Amino acid sequence: QVQLVESGGGLVQVGGSLRLSCAASRSLSSTNVMGWYRQAPGKQRELVAVITSDGNTDYAGSVKGRFTISRDNAKNTVYLQMNSLKPEDTAVYYCNAATHWTGTRYLYNYWGQGTQVTVSS
Repeated sequence: QVQLVESGGGLVQVGGSLRLSCAASRSLSSTNVMGWYRQAPGKQRELVAVITSDGNTDYAGSVKGRFTISRDNAKNTVYLQMNSLKPEDTAVYYCNAATHWTGTRYLYNYWGQGTQVTVSS
């Protein structure tokens, strides 16, 4: 079992920045992907950004150019740098880790408890 602990959420004004962190309780499998998802009130959870164990990244179109995902494998931690924040970025942000690639899917999927990001205008 892997626990994911997020930090860094909060209240920020439009145009501001926040950095989210997510630390895994132990080392992940050699093949894994970590990422950030978000869920706004009344909406479905959506992917924000993901990063594979070898550093490949992917972003939702709405955050490209504003958000940057990175990871420190030695610390089992993934980060999300969020710049130029907009009111529509307001949501609960969840960390995710998928581990043990079988060739067709990841066997295990873990979620953090979520951290609130509120962008005020």
